[in-house]
Amino acid sequence: MLLLAIDTSGRDGSLALARGDKPETLEILELLPLAGRMYSAQLIPQLKIGLEKHGLTKLDLDALAVASGPGSFTGLRVGLSTVKALAEVLSKPIAAVSVLQAAARGTGKVGHVIVALDAGRQQVFVGDYQIAGDLSFSSSRELLLPLNDFLSSLDDNSAIVASPAPLVHDAARQRGLNILEIPTPQADTIARLGLDRLLAGEAIGPEALEPNYIRPSDAELFSLPKTRP
Repeated sequence: MLLLAIDTSGRDGSLALARGDKPETLEILELLPLAGRMYSAQLIPQLKIGLEKHGLTKLDLDALAVASGPGSFTGLRVGLSTVKALAEVLSKPIAAVSVLQAAARGTGKVGHVIVALDAGRQQVFVGDYQIAGDLSFSSSRELLLPLNDFLSSLDDNSAIVASPAPLVHDAARQRGLNILEIPTPQADTIARLGLDRLLAGEAIGPEALEPNYIRPSDAELFSLPKTRP
């Protein structure tokens, strides 16, 4: 299977081309960077570069995986719109992947794993998972918390707590907390988790692909009716 994976959820993104039928033996053919705020201009040219390097075309793609959130509202819209268009034109299945699950997978740990991503405004996106020995997610919970509330909640000494965010590590050190430093997830991890979804029969079509913002956008907040005191 030739898989295209796209991550435009953060300040900088990436695109991966991968080949294989099992996540543990998936070969990453290309991992190409995407500069933040230039996703719409870079996605298709970078995809073309990656495909041509290996003598491939978009018609050779078997499936698509995409980071569906949480993350940047604009970035997610660009990535998901591109994947929707490609899936529609090529009639290929899509695997939607949580960025928080990608971060948790990036720890390489099993058991109770908690990850936190910087959500801005002194808030964090939190993923709370039980990861089985085969790296599958047996339970999951994702939410948005104020940073201080998240740090105050870390009373389970059996949990592995990890984050790629300097904001989280700096605040944790001030409290004497030890949080595992991990790299920011990239499209290669999105590809591996995407293949998991596809093999589990969890593929979706373009009409079902939606961003997982976890929190409403500013536009949505400002459009809410105001209640009278």
